[in-house]
Amino acid sequence: MKTLQIILVFCLLLCGTGANAQLFKKLGKVAEKAAERTVEDRVSRESSKKTDQALDSVFSKKKKKKNKKKRKNKNKNKDEKDTTSADEASTVPTYTIKRSADFTPGNITVFDDQFTKDNPGDFPAQWDTNGSGEITMINNQKWMRLGGNSKYIPILKEALPENYTVEFDLFTDGLDGKTSSEAFLTLLIEDNTGFTRAKDWCMTEISVCQFIGNRGVVEKVANGKRQLRNQIGKDYRDAINGMSHIAIAVNKTRMRVWLNDNKLVDVPRLVPEGADVFKLAVRGLRDPDGVDELYISNIKITKAGEDNRSKLLTEGRLTTNNILFESASATLKDSSFSIIREIATVLEENPEVNIKIIGHTDADGPDDGNRTLSRKRAEAVKNMMTTAYGIDSARILTDGMGESQPIAPNTTTDGKALNRRVEFIKL
Repeated sequence: MKTLQIILVFCLLLCGTGANAQLFKKLGKVAEKAAERTVEDRVSRESSKKTDQALDSVFSKKKKKKNKKKRKNKNKNKDEKDTTSADEASTVPTYTIKRSADFTPGNITVFDDQFTKDNPGDFPAQWDTNGSGEITMINNQKWMRLGGNSKYIPILKEALPENYTVEFDLFTDGLDGKTSSEAFLTLLIEDNTGFTRAKDWCMTEISVCQFIGNRGVVEKVANGKRQLRNQIGKDYRDAINGMSHIAIAVNKTRMRVWLNDNKLVDVPRLVPEGADVFKLAVRGLRDPDGVDELYISNIKITKAGEDNRSKLLTEGRLTTNNILFESASATLKDSSFSIIREIATVLEENPEVNIKIIGHTDADGPDDGNRTLSRKRAEAVKNMMTTAYGIDSARILTDGMGESQPIAPNTTTDGKALNRRVEFIKL
């Protein structure tokens, strides 16, 4: 419209001269056409706007219907998918994975201490330390409290051999979100029986920290130089908080550590040559406040006697208490797999050898029931050897004697444990 106004003003300025009358006439026509085009453009825009609104309304309705249908089909497909998943889930088989704890204690005791001869409040007689510790009663059982930044050395009558095992019960009290990430129970193997700095040593540090993932490490030092250091990388905060069991197996340079039958460490070349003294150490506890407390009890160090495999072949008979079952059951415990594997290896390497497996129980329960249970346990050992290690079942006979052949009194816990045994007899 501004363009039209300018043209009209220009035309009025020229209309007073006759010479320009013809020009005015031409300009009038131009202005008229410009006005017509402006009106047409305005009508076109308004029409386009109305048309777009009408089309949007139509397509919006169609889109809503399409989306509604799409959502309906999607929900239908989801229901069908859920139903299919439920059907598939109902047909998926379940599996029970048996993992060997792989720990077998030695059969010759080197050191055994339950603090029976020590008085509460005293430091135990069979130990040495450069710090502090005392015997404490917990639920009528004697425990040694470990305190400060200290080392603890069991006093042995003989040097440890290349192959030995260490076991003890551990009890922790007061561990919480404030227990330091630098608080550790250390399993040490050093080259001396005292507290001087060792040149050859290794360790497994078990963290007792509760507010972050455990930072336990393994380390090896040979001739004063670090050879290896690495984090354990497992979170065992719940397992170590309260009552637990530690087991250690040393086989020449190899060191393995278990916490409640769960293997934490298995390093094939951790123990350096010359390191043959086992020690415990603690550090980083809130000991001055009496908050973080660590106790140990039932410490046993054993070494392996004659090899089980050669004993079965040379003597024709092997008796073991290391094949364990669930209470009043023929279900094998994972810790039993190691020795079963040893016997299976004998049969693999000596195809002419056949054996008989005999189960024995203690005197708890009825005679008939114990006889049946002992037979089932012998059969369970056979099944493990045939299914896990491929031994021909025809080469193995089984029987059960129940409680009829005790080798110790059934009046004590230790005696009952000895009577619960499995025999392998070479046929």
